[in-house]
Amino acid sequence: MLLPVGVDDDALDACLGSLDAGTPAGTRIWLADDAQAGPRAAVIIERWLKRTPLQADYTRRHSMIGEVAHLDEMLKACAGADVVVLAPDAQPLPGWLQQLAACFARDASIASATPWCNAGEAASWPQLGEITAPPVDFERTAAACAAMPPVHPELPCAVNHAVALRGSARQRAGGLDASSYASWYAALIDLSLRMSGLGWRNALCETAFVARGGEGLPADGDMDTLNVRWPAWHARLANFLMQDPLRTQREQLAALYAKTASPEPQRELFH
Repeated sequence: MLLPVGVDDDALDACLGSLDAGTPAGTRIWLADDAQAGPRAAVIIERWLKRTPLQADYTRRHSMIGEVAHLDEMLKACAGADVVVLAPDAQPLPGWLQQLAACFARDASIASATPWCNAGEAASWPQLGEITAPPVDFERTAAACAAMPPVHPELPCAVNHAVALRGSARQRAGGLDASSYASWYAALIDLSLRMSGLGWRNALCETAFVARGGEGLPADGDMDTLNVRWPAWHARLANFLMQDPLRTQREQLAALYAKTASPEPQRELFH
């Protein structure tokens, strides 16, 4: 699992706390800092590394090389392994990583698997393409997601709040284009479209949920580059948003959430 360290200390602290609460102990995670973290973030990371049950590593560059170049460097270091990339402000819900792994295991044609998100554009829940507040009850939402039938429908592209990338597909497509894009947001769209062109699928993992404070954004000029390279992209995305092919899944998740009981209050006191 890869977590690029951002500049928002509070978001980092919340992300690390959610990872500890919702990720199996011993999971390997690499926190990589493109010379962005300040003194408070360094303290947060140092404290977390001492107590996390995850198998964590932290690296910091001496000088900044940029978001996409940094992520490309990280992905190349992972060679052909399947990896999950988290946004710096992501808050994974319990079971999220196991569900993404199961998604890949079910369908070898899936190159990227994106979980639901409250600010996930095409993968948004409860409303398509809208930003809502993170779930109030993480465990209840995670349980409702886990009860969803694992159909894994097609998305226009992966979304950058959290994405599992199949190593073989990523390498076949040539990895990230750090020379053309400055944002992970746009570089991931480009990578998704290249993998799709080679016959792989960009799928929704409807059995997992990763919360976030807001949507990712492209850097200046990135969307112009996408328009030139992929002239049909915006029409494809617009058709998806208008036709809303995931309406059934969103409504099904809402119904499952309504039926799912909340965890017992203060149950952790009786463990």
